[in-house]
Amino acid sequence: MEAGFIITLAQVEPSPDPRANLEKARTMADKAAARGADLIVFPEMFMGLPSPECPPARIAAAHGRAFSEGLADVASQFGLAVAAGCWEEGAQTDRAFNVVRIFSPEGREVAAYRKVHLFDALSVRESDTMAPGNALPPVVELAGVHVGVAICYDLRFPELFRHLALQGAQVIILPSAWYQGPVKEEHWRTLLQARAIENTLYMAGCNLVGYSFCGRSALFDPFGIQIVGAGEGEQIIVGAIDPERIRAVRKKLPSLENRRLSIDCLQLGSAGEV
Repeated sequence: MEAGFIITLAQVEPSPDPRANLEKARTMADKAAARGADLIVFPEMFMGLPSPECPPARIAAAHGRAFSEGLADVASQFGLAVAAGCWEEGAQTDRAFNVVRIFSPEGREVAAYRKVHLFDALSVRESDTMAPGNALPPVVELAGVHVGVAICYDLRFPELFRHLALQGAQVIILPSAWYQGPVKEEHWRTLLQARAIENTLYMAGCNLVGYSFCGRSALFDPFGIQIVGAGEGEQIIVGAIDPERIRAVRKKLPSLENRRLSIDCLQLGSAGEV
């Protein structure tokens, strides 16, 4: 058993059936608990893989509450925090929110983040079936560690991660459904590493496999060193979050302290102001 805050990334192949996914959550949480995990992270869309015949809004309406209650039960049964991608009904009946919910080891929902940046790129239009969130992601304390959360395409928007760093995040989890494709895998690993380096914190990307997703879940430390990484199949990977490592890196590389907030062009949100 490793020391520190133990995080498990459950890289899974999605099913369109939320009940099957809950059973998979129990199986993997059991394995994670046996390895001393404090938190298990499941990918984006873990509640149910949507399709044209069964879009996110329909999955949310039919299974939303039961799935959340099931995740809460998994957390309390195995005594570890659980984070997973879910669907949530929105104001429009044809679009659902893409949400990551986090449950405490007691089974209490302690955070929920609605995906802000929808993936309308590379011939995909998430906004056709999903509604965007309009609130910044939270930072929640789990077993003494401050955990931030973002979702998949958010990874390409560094301001969001700087916000989480400034809110005290020590590790940011990123449940994802990152597609395969030319250089897409390189973008995935490179951006995870970059977000860790520029904010001197841990980055934990948990991705889907199968269908057209690339897997390769990974945990990077505050210096950009990969601690653990997965391949292209279903597996769980385990790594430790060490707050002392964050302090040591920030002492050697105080980039957050070295920001020059008096220069307007370097302030968050002002880059487009000319």
